Amino acid sequence: MIISEFAKENKTLYLKDPESTKLGKRILSHSIILIDKYGFENFNFKKLAVAINSTEASIYRYFENKYKLLFYLISWYWSWIKSNIENRILNINDSIEKLKIVIHVIANSGIDDPKTPYINEGILSKIVIAEGIKSYITKNVEKDYKEGLFFAYKKLCELIASIILEVNPEYKYPKALTITLIRAAHKQLFFAEHLPDFTDIKINEDNVTELENFLNELIFSLLKK
Repeated sequence: MIISEFAKENKTLYLKDPESTKLGKRILSHSIILIDKYGFENFNFKKLAVAINSTEASIYRYFENKYKLLFYLISWYWSWIKSNIENRILNINDSIEKLKIVIHVIANSGIDDPKTPYINEGILSKIVIAEGIKSYITKNVEKDYKEGLFFAYKKLCELIASIILEVNPEYKYPKALTITLIRAAHKQLFFAEHLPDFTDIKINEDNVTELENFLNELIFSLLKK
C-alpha cells in the first residue's frame, strides 16, 4: 500500500488513512457534501453512515470523532494548495513571479480540481471558509497545536512567508502578511457570494480576476514592489 505524503505528515488526524481505501475516499467525499449541506454542528457520523451505505462503526475505524474528520479535511485543503504552489513555482526563479503565482493559486482555491475526483475542492473551500475557524477558536487549541493538528497549515504558511522574504528580505512581518493574504482571499470570496454590499469584489462563476487583482495590489503595495 502506498501511503501519501499528506498521510505520513498528518498521522495525528486519523486512525486509518482514508485515502488508502475506497470506503475511506467515500467517507471523505460524502462528508464534504453533508457538512456543506447541514453545517458542521448538525453533521454527524450517523448521517454519514447512511449516505455511504455503511455503519458508524466503519467510520470510527478511520476517525476518532467528527472534529478530527474536520481537521483532516481542512488540513487536506491546505496541503493541496501548498502542492499546487510548489508545482507551479518549480522552475521559476523570479521571486515576484513566484508570489504572483501564490496569489493566483489562493484566489482560485475554490475551484474544483478534476485530478482528485473523490474531493470536491470547490465545496471544501466553502467549508474551510465557513467552518475553519472552529478548528482553532477552541479551549483546546494549544493542545491541538502541540499534537500537530495544524501541521499542514503551518507548512503552507512557511512556504508563502519564505517567498515573501525572497521578494523583500527586509520586510518585518512575513508570517502576519501570509495569514492576512489567506484570510483576505477567503473573506472576500464569502462576502462576494453572501454579502455583496460589503465588498467591491465581484465573482462570476469561476472568474476570480477581481479578487486576484485586489490581492496583488494589497500584497505588493505593502512590500513596496
